[in-house]
Amino acid sequence: MAKRESKNSSEDTLFSSQVKRPLADRLRPNTLDEVVGQDHVVGPDAPLGRMVRAGKISSFILWGPPGCGKTTIARLIASQTNLYFEQISAVFSGVADLKRVFSYAQERRANAGQGTLLFVDEIHRFNKSQQDGFLPYVEDGTIILVGATTENPSFEINAALLSRCQVFVLNRLDEESFEILLQRAEKETGRKLPVDEEARDFVKKTADGDGRYILNIAESIYNYAQVGEVFDKESIIKIIRSRAPVYDKGRDGHYNLISAVHKSLRGSDVDAALYWVARMLEAGEDPKYLLRRLVRFSIEDVSMADPNAVVQAIACADTYERLGSPEGDLAILQLVVYLATAPKTVSVYKSSYKARDLARRTGSLMPPKNILNAPTKLMKQLGYSDGYEYDPDTEDGFSGANYFPDGMRREKIYRPIERGFEREIKKRVDYFDKLRAEKQRSKNKEEDE
Repeated sequence: MAKRESKNSSEDTLFSSQVKRPLADRLRPNTLDEVVGQDHVVGPDAPLGRMVRAGKISSFILWGPPGCGKTTIARLIASQTNLYFEQISAVFSGVADLKRVFSYAQERRANAGQGTLLFVDEIHRFNKSQQDGFLPYVEDGTIILVGATTENPSFEINAALLSRCQVFVLNRLDEESFEILLQRAEKETGRKLPVDEEARDFVKKTADGDGRYILNIAESIYNYAQVGEVFDKESIIKIIRSRAPVYDKGRDGHYNLISAVHKSLRGSDVDAALYWVARMLEAGEDPKYLLRRLVRFSIEDVSMADPNAVVQAIACADTYERLGSPEGDLAILQLVVYLATAPKTVSVYKSSYKARDLARRTGSLMPPKNILNAPTKLMKQLGYSDGYEYDPDTEDGFSGANYFPDGMRREKIYRPIERGFEREIKKRVDYFDKLRAEKQRSKNKEEDE
């Protein structure tokens, strides 16, 4: 009896270890050829593929979204080039861990003649001094550094370290890649994924570019399905609930999406603008942040082409303050529609730079005395307010007087364009310019006589 129980216990342990090993882990590629969606980096004629063939690996950074294969690629390169694979995470490791890794790598090279490929997950999480700590060991060949990051290396990796590493950009996986992974899962399990076509497409979209996630979804579906059961889309939604989009409000995802919002608005693509704003809201972006950016857009990009845009922007911001989410979210989307379909001009924006540059270059020149008030007798004696013309009392409601400093050449700062309401503004500016020129000619003629 004891022997039989021991045997069963052994079998159970073996079976348990097989069950507990996730499907995503069982389907990890064994060669670079099996990596999906990254042929531009690991294909036979791609940079990393050539490195592996030549057996000469230099340090590099893998930049890409979660689940695109960064860890797998690093592990396979180490395996195919006889490098010892060492993995750490910047989230959980500190200086002591790095020192230990470097020490072991030095011993390994000295005693066994084997190099070390150090894979650092989330390398952007290391601070500047920690990143600087890699430099001497990368330079003397103690380690081949492979950093993985979801953030833009240009901003997150020290320039000194970045200059010693190539950067390879990995793609988020597309539906074709997902289909390959699902077929591999079906081959591994010996069962077709129990979903209809609509549900299968939905699973791919829900994975949001993450290969690890779609395999986890597939495993959950296999675990839930009864014999002969086929899930539809609604059933899949219940199984996986919902997945928050990959988005970090303090990092690249945040800035990429708000940039997409601005460019879509500026390009008058209302549908794209609504999509990107919805993406940000769904990802948990602060609606007040979006409203601040939209208010700015109303005065920076719409401006005098539709002066009512800023009024609408402030009204929508006030509406959100009163209602909050989710009701107030509609005010944000209404404002997006208004701004996307409004005419655009940056005349005022450009004028602001020219005016400030002119102000810096001309120093502290005084205004003309004739336009300054003269509240004291001395100021009157000095010519303050002398000859000032009150424009509303003139024949055209326009005196044509010079309001720039004496001795300073008149500058054209604001140049309205013929678009939207600014077309009317341009007519007024041109009219005043014409009157000013006529009055100046008349003045010059009187002085000559």
